[in-house]
Amino acid sequence: MLSESEILAASILIVDDQESNVLLIEQLLAEAGYTNVTATRDPCAVCAMHRRNCYDLILLDLQMPGMDGFQVMESLKTNSAEAYLPVLVITAQPGHKLRALQAGARDFISKPFVLVEVLTRIRNMLEVRLLYKQLESYSKVLEQAVQERTAELRESEARYRSLTELASDWYWEQDESMNFTKVSGPVLEMLGIRVGSLAGESGGLESPGWNESEREKLQATIAAREPFIDFLFHRLNADGSEQQFRVSGEPMFNGSCRFIGYRGIGVEVTNRS
Repeated sequence: MLSESEILAASILIVDDQESNVLLIEQLLAEAGYTNVTATRDPCAVCAMHRRNCYDLILLDLQMPGMDGFQVMESLKTNSAEAYLPVLVITAQPGHKLRALQAGARDFISKPFVLVEVLTRIRNMLEVRLLYKQLESYSKVLEQAVQERTAELRESEARYRSLTELASDWYWEQDESMNFTKVSGPVLEMLGIRVGSLAGESGGLESPGWNESEREKLQATIAAREPFIDFLFHRLNADGSEQQFRVSGEPMFNGSCRFIGYRGIGVEVTNRS
């Protein structure tokens, strides 16, 4: 919501070649409490003045010598970086109203002036303009917050991967089709996948001895897209010794909650307390 002080402090530029009109509007705005009003009788100066001051409202007369109000609006559109043109035109010609709106004006004031109408249209336009600027400012703040949050998440992911490398013996990732995209350690053998095949091709194992019931249980858990922590996996070696591994994994989802794969870590616990 806009406060009364924000509206009355809005920057206003009066553009009219008739000094009497300028003085009348200046007096009207001052009596209404507006405190930031500027005027010019030179239409050729409007663009440069608006670039410097970014007025919240430009009260623009259409009938002026040298450069009329339509030409001023075209110049403003060419030189302005923003899409919103804060122009309220002043005209005594009824036929000019539609043309002015088509040229980019937001509203119009008819001559001769009806003072209550003038103040009402000015206030209405200022409220819209200031709310537009608030929204634009909020969008920029939101965009900055998203960028900062994205950077934080990337940093967090980097720390996570670094800690994973320190805290585990191996790491693995799968895409949404459950194809392995990154593998270190014996995870392929655990799942019954030929070593070196990242496409999920199954076949004979180069290292036998994995517990089949454990393998099937882990495969089913991954197929159901469920997380698992410290899943215990065993392997019986040819010499009769046994190895034990603890495996943890989680499904991954994007910002739209669409499943995009799995990732996990593992550690051998055979000789660990």
